[in-house]
Amino acid sequence: MFTHTDLAKLQAQSLKMQGFIRQQTYSPEMEKTLRRFSSWEVAELILKMNPSTLRGRLAADPGLPEGIVEEDGRQRWYALEEINELRRKLKVRGAPLLPPRPAGKRPIRAAIANFKGGAGKSTVALHFAHAAALDGYRVLAVDFDPQATLSHSMGLSDVSEEFTVWGIMARDLIRETERMNAATGGAETGTALPHRKLPASVTGMGLSDLRTADFIKPTSWPTIDLIPSCANAAFVEFASAQYRHLNPEWSFFAAVSRYLDQIPSDAYDIIIFDCPPAIGYQSMNAVFAADVLYIPSGPGYWEYDSTTSFIGQLSEALEDLGRFKGVLPAGGDPRKAFAEIKFLLTRFEPNNELHRAMQTAFGQVFKPHVAEHPIEMTRAVEQSGRFLSSIYEMDYRQMTRETWRRARTSFDRAYDEFRETLIHAWDKVEDE
Repeated sequence: MFTHTDLAKLQAQSLKMQGFIRQQTYSPEMEKTLRRFSSWEVAELILKMNPSTLRGRLAADPGLPEGIVEEDGRQRWYALEEINELRRKLKVRGAPLLPPRPAGKRPIRAAIANFKGGAGKSTVALHFAHAAALDGYRVLAVDFDPQATLSHSMGLSDVSEEFTVWGIMARDLIRETERMNAATGGAETGTALPHRKLPASVTGMGLSDLRTADFIKPTSWPTIDLIPSCANAAFVEFASAQYRHLNPEWSFFAAVSRYLDQIPSDAYDIIIFDCPPAIGYQSMNAVFAADVLYIPSGPGYWEYDSTTSFIGQLSEALEDLGRFKGVLPAGGDPRKAFAEIKFLLTRFEPNNELHRAMQTAFGQVFKPHVAEHPIEMTRAVEQSGRFLSSIYEMDYRQMTRETWRRARTSFDRAYDEFRETLIHAWDKVEDE
């Protein structure tokens, strides 16, 4: 017979292996570091200009970042900070190479969600975050998944549960309960609300004293921050059910949205959510806070079937939340509305007849909500997953450039479509 003690021992063994893998994958200090990017990548793939044009600009202006030159003098390599400096200083037809960002708008929020495991949610979230950073955006990624794949891929593994989404939700419960108790009108619904006293097990954790910035951790990418997750945060579903019992009037699903509203609007441009493979308290917080819903799906029938179930159950869950009218201004529509919904096929093999047939089926059913460019399954993508990295982090010299370029092209096309979706959705986001 096996108990929780045996499970704990198995976890301890696995953590030792996790440390070994990190040591082999990251730097000797076991910290993930961001590589430099070649002048060829900077010109052709990032700044979208001819490499000879970039070389000419660099030669004409000694004030531009010089990067690091290889010993043979053939190639320059740039840090992301230097690339962003080039983006600000270089001009094409009189305009800097900055990405589009509507004035007077808060950061746009996109949830990568589907309760089918293995759909590629974390892979998509990781690659879109990295692509957006290379595009010049400041990104905040939020890991809602207790599996913490995104957090580990970003280089964070030693995370305490109070600094995860669970901590944000527990902090919100305390603050919202205090606000309700202090309100003269009582409950959010307008009915009389008795004074609600939370137990010391909740109030005594010190979460209410945490600042908004305390939950945000830096990553190896200078323009990407992360609200991480950890395995210990898996109990959030059980804890949230208990918290709702302590205060039934608490609009639990809006906790993260309220938290994000506290972040200065000019701190980030894009906020990306990596959701768990389930509809629960964490995933409902993600979709309620999101402006755009991106739904990855594998190209098989069972993935299609699961995705169909997901959107049906999500629809019912969002309908149920309509009774919490207090989270919106008086007279506001309690129904959740997304600025856009997109379905994105992942692990797609263009030469696979079944995959092409399922792509056609997705298009017939969900058009115009199906992304035109699926993410293809390549050897480079498989290799990046083994090394907890995105294709953007991998040095193309580690493989043939053709293999690397094919994988990068697939993600570039998917990201370009993602960016256009966000730009159009930004117009529907309320002004600050």
